[in-house]
Amino acid sequence: MKILIAGATGFVGKELVRQCHEAEISVHYLTTSKRKIEQQEHYRGFYWNPAQNELDAAAFEGITAIVNLAGSTVAKRWTPSYKKTILESRIKATQILLQTLQKTKHEVTQYISASGISIYPSSTQHLYTEEDSQMSDSFLAKVTLEWEAEADRFEALNIKVAKVRTGIVLGREEGALPKIAKPIKMGVGALLGSGDQWQSWIHLKDIAGIYLLLLTNQCSGVFNGVGPSPVIHKKMTQIIAAHFHKRLWLPKIPGFMVKLLLGEMGTLVLESQLVSAQKIIEEGYHFRYVNLEKAIEDLL
Repeated sequence: MKILIAGATGFVGKELVRQCHEAEISVHYLTTSKRKIEQQEHYRGFYWNPAQNELDAAAFEGITAIVNLAGSTVAKRWTPSYKKTILESRIKATQILLQTLQKTKHEVTQYISASGISIYPSSTQHLYTEEDSQMSDSFLAKVTLEWEAEADRFEALNIKVAKVRTGIVLGREEGALPKIAKPIKMGVGALLGSGDQWQSWIHLKDIAGIYLLLLTNQCSGVFNGVGPSPVIHKKMTQIIAAHFHKRLWLPKIPGFMVKLLLGEMGTLVLESQLVSAQKIIEEGYHFRYVNLEKAIEDLL
């Protein structure tokens, strides 16, 4: 099998490439930096610039599936201009892939797009599944809706479309965990908001593993990219503190203070999303990290 990954040099992309090579899957990848283009036997780079509608069509040669992980990070202050960047980086990347595919002879049968659980309304009680039709009215939910709608356009080319609504991805050097762990390790950790908000987390190896399963099984449809054991924010913070043998002695930081400090981006840590992993389990995925304690032990 040979696949094309957009976002292969990013946080999740690097782990997915590693697992693909373990599974003897060859990877073509897209990069906006010509200096990062490599030409190895099972790992070949191709130039693209979605903002300028540029993509080297040679990237599609021999490809049967596309995985699109491309998009600017949401872990930056959401100024009006940066909110535009968050949206456009996802939409334009998807559009240039589709437009180039429409003009190119290809063998692509599957398109897998990253997405987010922020599409679900904040709730401390409701367990969200892929069948839920309730949608949040938050900024990120609106981004996710547009992103998924663009992905669905690949179906017009008789290509199967899968969308991975991703939770909080925990990794050693990137993602949410180093940011959460740093103040706790320094002894100045505190709960953000009530502490009762649900956090549907997943280990980096498992989110990459889910993409690999969807590729192998030629899946289509929506899948929640979360682990099977979500925890409330208070529990996650306590587990990390216990790992470092630290006490949480500071008072909770109220929600309004979090929003003052982080701006609208504060909704990322204050909203509560309790999300089910049952569908991907039924598809045959076996999680490597079921319990948060084991994941933290592996990563910190």
